[in-house]
Amino acid sequence: MPVPTEVSTETPESPKRGQTTLYEASTQFRNWRFSRSQLSKTRQSLNEAAVEAIRDTFEADSPGSSSDISFLNADEERLLVKLYITKIPQLCSHFGFPEEVEATATSYLKRFYLKNTVMDWHPKNVMLTALFLATKTANQPIPIDVYTSRIPKTSASDVLDLEFLVAQSLGFEFTVWHAYRALWGIWLDIQSLPDYPKDSIAEIYNSAKIHVRAARLTDAELIYTPSQIALAAFSLASPNIAALWTHAKSSDSILQIIEPLKQMILQDSRAPDVETVRDIDRRLKLCKNPEKVVGSKVYLAKKAEEDRIAAEKRRKKADEIRKAMEENDPFNEDTANKKTLDDAVNEALEDDD
Repeated sequence: MPVPTEVSTETPESPKRGQTTLYEASTQFRNWRFSRSQLSKTRQSLNEAAVEAIRDTFEADSPGSSSDISFLNADEERLLVKLYITKIPQLCSHFGFPEEVEATATSYLKRFYLKNTVMDWHPKNVMLTALFLATKTANQPIPIDVYTSRIPKTSASDVLDLEFLVAQSLGFEFTVWHAYRALWGIWLDIQSLPDYPKDSIAEIYNSAKIHVRAARLTDAELIYTPSQIALAAFSLASPNIAALWTHAKSSDSILQIIEPLKQMILQDSRAPDVETVRDIDRRLKLCKNPEKVVGSKVYLAKKAEEDRIAAEKRRKKADEIRKAMEENDPFNEDTANKKTLDDAVNEALEDDD
């Protein structure tokens, strides 16, 4: 298995002709890898844009109303998302979903909040939707009524209303390359080495799996390759085994590259403090985008405008159909044709598209 030896840079370069691996040809490699500074800048920009837009919305409705609001910052948003990432393994255990569903849902949730903000979309329902979507893309589908019936205070609309938004935010790129698969490949590879420790290799592998799962609570998959995360997990479980494998692959230099990754896994994989997150969630109720709060004045006004635009679009479509069909029957004498025309116009007026 090839082991990439470089992490993403500020402006990732395309792989050289003739050297492209399967992973380098993936959408994950092209669109979902960043440097640490890129991630920070992306989250900060999203947060600042959301605060400005929500502040303007509050002020337009009631001047001066935003002055006392404590908006969330980018780090607080990330902490809230991290809490709901910790809920995914619990739900997967509850439903008996395999590891691929858990890992995929986690990736979807992280990626969603590189395009959106928690002040627009609360991570609870987004998490439930990401998990439901992951069951389908990982070929473990579950009926929506069965899914929601086993999650307290959850309706089908809580999940389905966000499904297109989540898919759209992912760029409809559903395939995820996971570190646990790379870990399995390295483990098999190690067992082909002449001097690997036969008695302890299973214990080392199980320990490495724990580190891979811990890495899901960090930004590791957005910065490093799956094989780098897998090797870092093996190195944390057994530095000697990792060194043995990299030496056999003539890739000793990668051990230095994954040192920051190992520190990330050890330091950033702790679940957030529940009380801290509760305080963030309480503040979120006050600074949530009112356009997303069902029943609010701003929400109703926006929905009315959207309905007006949709009705105008349907009317225009009906007029175009009527005109086109009348041109084909200028005397409009055929009763059957007239009925067909009326049916087409009515269908256009009822069409939401």
